[in-house]
Amino acid sequence: MSIAKSLKAVIFDLDGIITDTAEYHYQAWKATATELGIPFTREFNENLKGVSRMDSLMLLLSQAETPVNYSEGELVQLADRKNKLYVELIETITPADLLPGVTEFVADIRAAGLKTAIASASKNAIAVLTRLGVMDQFDVIVDVTKLTNNKPDPEIFLTAAAQLGIEPADCIGVEDAASGVDAIKGAGMFAVAIGNAAHFPHADIVLDSTSQLNFRELAQKFEGK
Repeated sequence: MSIAKSLKAVIFDLDGIITDTAEYHYQAWKATATELGIPFTREFNENLKGVSRMDSLMLLLSQAETPVNYSEGELVQLADRKNKLYVELIETITPADLLPGVTEFVADIRAAGLKTAIASASKNAIAVLTRLGVMDQFDVIVDVTKLTNNKPDPEIFLTAAAQLGIEPADCIGVEDAASGVDAIKGAGMFAVAIGNAAHFPHADIVLDSTSQLNFRELAQKFEGK
Protein backbone atom coordinates (compact mmCIF):
# COMPACT_ATOMS: atom_id res chain seq x y z
CA MET A 1 0.00 0.00 0.00
CA SER A 2 1.83 3.08 -1.26
CA ILE A 3 0.56 5.57 1.32
CA ALA A 4 2.12 3.46 4.04
CA LYS A 5 5.53 3.01 2.43
CA SER A 6 7.39 4.27 5.53
CA LEU A 7 4.64 3.97 8.11
CA LYS A 8 5.02 0.51 9.61
CA ALA A 9 3.17 0.49 12.93
CA VAL A 10 0.55 2.23 15.05
CA ILE A 11 0.99 2.12 18.82
CA PHE A 12 -1.99 2.78 21.06
CA ASP A 13 -2.62 3.83 24.60
CA LEU A 14 -5.49 1.78 26.07
CA ASP A 15 -7.61 3.86 28.44
CA GLY A 16 -9.46 6.56 26.52
CA ILE A 17 -8.32 5.23 23.14
CA ILE A 18 -9.39 1.59 22.79
CA THR A 19 -11.99 1.75 25.55
CA ASP A 20 -12.91 4.21 28.27
CA THR A 21 -12.13 2.78 31.67
CA ALA A 22 -11.72 6.26 33.16
CA GLU A 23 -14.99 5.97 35.09
CA TYR A 24 -13.87 2.70 36.67
CA HIS A 25 -10.54 4.25 37.67
CA TYR A 26 -12.40 7.24 39.09
CA GLN A 27 -14.72 5.06 41.15
CA ALA A 28 -11.83 2.98 42.51
CA TRP A 29 -9.73 6.03 43.40
CA LYS A 30 -12.77 7.78 44.88
CA ALA A 31 -13.44 4.80 47.16
CA THR A 32 -9.77 4.74 48.18
CA ALA A 33 -9.78 8.47 48.92
CA THR A 34 -13.00 8.23 50.94
CA GLU A 35 -11.49 5.43 53.02
CA LEU A 36 -8.47 7.64 53.74
CA GLY A 37 -10.56 10.74 54.44
CA ILE A 38 -9.08 12.64 51.51
CA PRO A 39 -11.27 14.84 49.26
CA PHE A 40 -11.40 13.58 45.67
CA THR A 41 -13.19 15.20 42.73
CA ARG A 42 -13.64 14.38 39.06
CA GLU A 43 -11.56 17.45 38.28
CA PHE A 44 -8.63 16.15 40.33
CA ASN A 45 -9.08 12.73 38.76
CA GLU A 46 -8.03 14.27 35.42
CA ASN A 47 -4.52 14.64 36.87
CA LEU A 48 -4.25 10.87 37.11
CA LYS A 49 -4.81 10.23 33.39
CA GLY A 50 -1.92 8.29 31.89
CA VAL A 51 -0.12 8.21 35.26
CA SER A 52 1.11 4.99 36.88
CA ARG A 53 -0.80 3.51 39.80
CA MET A 54 1.85 4.36 42.41
CA ASP A 55 2.38 7.89 41.08
CA SER A 56 -1.40 8.36 41.10
CA LEU A 57 -1.50 7.25 44.72
CA MET A 58 1.20 9.77 45.64
CA LEU A 59 -0.77 12.54 43.92
CA LEU A 60 -3.88 11.47 45.82
CA LEU A 61 -2.06 11.47 49.16
CA SER A 62 -0.72 14.96 48.43
CA GLN A 63 -4.33 16.19 48.74
CA ALA A 64 -4.60 15.17 52.38
CA GLU A 65 -5.35 18.12 54.67
CA THR A 66 -2.72 16.85 57.10
CA PRO A 67 0.52 15.42 55.64
CA VAL A 68 0.50 11.63 55.71
CA ASN A 69 3.44 9.28 55.96
CA TYR A 70 3.18 5.66 54.88
CA SER A 71 5.87 3.01 54.69
CA GLU A 72 6.69 1.55 51.30
CA GLY A 73 4.80 -1.59 52.26
CA GLU A 74 1.73 0.40 53.24
CA LEU A 75 1.82 2.33 49.98
CA VAL A 76 1.95 -0.94 48.04
CA GLN A 77 -1.05 -2.23 50.03
CA LEU A 78 -3.05 0.92 49.27
CA ALA A 79 -2.22 0.73 45.55
CA ASP A 80 -3.12 -2.97 45.48
CA ARG A 81 -6.43 -2.27 47.23
CA LYS A 82 -7.31 0.35 44.62
CA ASN A 83 -6.41 -2.09 41.87
CA LYS A 84 -8.58 -4.82 43.39
CA LEU A 85 -11.56 -2.44 43.31
CA TYR A 86 -10.76 -1.52 39.70
CA VAL A 87 -10.42 -5.16 38.61
CA GLU A 88 -13.81 -5.94 40.14
CA LEU A 89 -15.35 -3.04 38.20
CA ILE A 90 -13.82 -3.95 34.81
CA GLU A 91 -15.26 -7.45 35.01
CA THR A 92 -18.37 -5.92 33.45
CA ILE A 93 -16.53 -4.82 30.27
CA THR A 94 -17.68 -6.36 26.96
CA PRO A 95 -16.86 -5.79 23.26
CA ALA A 96 -19.68 -3.22 23.27
CA ASP A 97 -17.34 -0.99 25.30
CA LEU A 98 -14.89 -0.49 22.43
CA LEU A 99 -14.81 3.22 21.61
CA PRO A 100 -16.41 4.43 18.35
CA GLY A 101 -14.32 3.93 15.23
CA VAL A 102 -11.61 1.85 16.89
CA THR A 103 -12.61 -1.54 15.43
CA GLU A 104 -12.59 -0.18 11.87
CA PHE A 105 -9.38 1.82 12.37
CA VAL A 106 -7.42 -1.15 13.71
CA ALA A 107 -8.83 -3.41 10.97
CA ASP A 108 -7.69 -0.96 8.28
CA ILE A 109 -4.20 -0.76 9.79
CA ARG A 110 -3.81 -4.52 9.81
CA ALA A 111 -5.32 -4.90 6.34
CA ALA A 112 -2.56 -2.57 5.11
CA GLY A 113 0.02 -4.96 6.52
CA LEU A 114 1.09 -2.74 9.41
CA LYS A 115 1.84 -3.80 12.97
CA THR A 116 -0.09 -2.71 16.07
CA ALA A 117 0.85 -2.46 19.73
CA ILE A 118 -0.53 -1.36 23.09
CA ALA A 119 1.62 0.97 25.21
CA SER A 120 -0.46 1.50 28.34
CA ALA A 121 0.45 2.38 31.92
CA SER A 122 -2.27 -0.06 32.97
CA LYS A 123 -1.14 -3.31 34.57
CA ASN A 124 -4.55 -4.72 33.63
CA ALA A 125 -4.20 -4.19 29.88
CA ILE A 126 -4.38 -7.88 28.99
CA ALA A 127 -7.47 -8.42 31.14
CA VAL A 128 -9.22 -5.42 29.55
CA LEU A 129 -8.27 -6.37 25.99
CA THR A 130 -9.41 -9.94 26.60
CA ARG A 131 -12.83 -8.79 27.83
CA LEU A 132 -13.08 -6.48 24.81
CA GLY A 133 -12.35 -9.45 22.54
CA VAL A 134 -9.47 -7.75 20.70
CA MET A 135 -6.32 -9.42 22.06
CA ASP A 136 -5.61 -10.89 18.63
CA GLN A 137 -5.65 -7.44 17.01
CA PHE A 138 -2.37 -6.35 18.62
CA ASP A 139 1.05 -7.78 17.87
CA VAL A 140 2.65 -6.47 21.05
CA ILE A 141 1.31 -5.49 24.48
CA VAL A 142 4.08 -3.86 26.47
CA ASP A 143 4.49 -5.27 29.98
CA VAL A 144 4.58 -2.06 32.01
CA THR A 145 5.82 -3.94 35.08
CA LYS A 146 9.17 -4.45 33.36
CA LEU A 147 9.73 -0.76 32.61
CA THR A 148 11.80 1.67 34.65
CA ASN A 149 10.17 4.97 33.71
CA ASN A 150 6.59 6.19 33.41
CA LYS A 151 5.08 8.53 30.82
CA PRO A 152 6.02 11.24 29.83
CA ASP A 153 9.29 9.33 29.57
CA PRO A 154 9.34 7.69 26.11
CA GLU A 155 10.47 4.27 27.40
CA ILE A 156 7.12 2.53 26.90
CA PHE A 157 6.81 3.65 23.26
CA LEU A 158 10.45 2.87 22.51
CA THR A 159 9.91 -0.58 24.04
CA ALA A 160 6.83 -1.17 21.87
CA ALA A 161 8.76 -0.23 18.72
CA ALA A 162 11.69 -2.43 19.71
CA GLN A 163 9.43 -5.41 20.40
CA LEU A 164 7.77 -4.87 17.02
CA GLY A 165 11.21 -4.68 15.39
CA ILE A 166 10.37 -1.29 13.88
CA GLU A 167 12.20 2.05 14.02
CA PRO A 168 10.34 4.65 16.15
CA ALA A 169 10.35 7.12 13.25
CA ASP A 170 8.19 4.65 11.31
CA CYS A 171 5.47 4.61 13.98
CA ILE A 172 2.36 6.61 14.84
CA GLY A 173 1.41 6.82 18.51
CA VAL A 174 -2.19 7.46 19.60
CA GLU A 175 -2.88 8.97 23.05
CA ASP A 176 -5.51 10.87 25.03
CA ALA A 177 -3.20 12.28 27.73
CA ALA A 178 -0.66 15.10 27.42
CA SER A 179 1.95 13.00 29.23
CA GLY A 180 1.38 10.26 26.67
CA VAL A 181 1.78 12.63 23.73
CA ASP A 182 5.02 13.90 25.25
CA ALA A 183 6.18 10.27 25.53
CA ILE A 184 5.35 9.66 21.87
CA LYS A 185 7.24 12.75 20.73
CA GLY A 186 10.14 11.90 23.04
CA ALA A 187 10.35 8.54 21.28
CA GLY A 188 10.62 10.30 17.93
CA MET A 189 7.21 9.17 16.70
CA PHE A 190 4.29 10.93 14.99
CA ALA A 191 1.74 11.82 17.67
CA VAL A 192 -2.04 11.66 17.30
CA ALA A 193 -4.00 13.00 20.27
CA ILE A 194 -7.67 12.46 21.06
CA GLY A 195 -9.38 15.28 22.97
CA ASN A 196 -9.30 19.05 23.38
CA ALA A 197 -6.63 20.57 21.13
CA ALA A 198 -5.74 23.11 23.83
CA HIS A 199 -4.38 20.26 25.95
CA PHE A 200 -2.01 18.93 23.28
CA PRO A 201 0.38 21.63 22.06
CA HIS A 202 2.98 19.03 21.05
CA ALA A 203 0.75 16.66 19.07
CA ASP A 204 1.10 16.40 15.29
CA ILE A 205 -2.65 15.89 14.91
CA VAL A 206 -5.52 16.34 17.39
CA LEU A 207 -8.92 14.74 16.85
CA ASP A 208 -12.04 15.38 18.91
CA SER A 209 -12.86 11.69 19.31
CA THR A 210 -11.84 8.19 18.26
CA SER A 211 -14.71 8.22 15.76
CA GLN A 212 -12.55 10.55 13.63
CA LEU A 213 -9.67 8.08 13.37
CA ASN A 214 -9.14 7.33 9.68
CA PHE A 215 -6.19 5.21 8.62
CA ARG A 216 -5.86 6.53 5.08
CA GLU A 217 -5.98 10.17 6.17
CA LEU A 218 -3.48 9.69 8.99
CA ALA A 219 -1.12 7.72 6.77
CA GLN A 220 -1.19 10.50 4.20
CA LYS A 221 -0.46 13.13 6.87
CA PHE A 222 2.34 10.93 8.24
CA GLU A 223 3.92 10.69 4.80
CA GLY A 224 3.63 14.46 4.37
CA LYS A 225 5.32 15.31 7.67
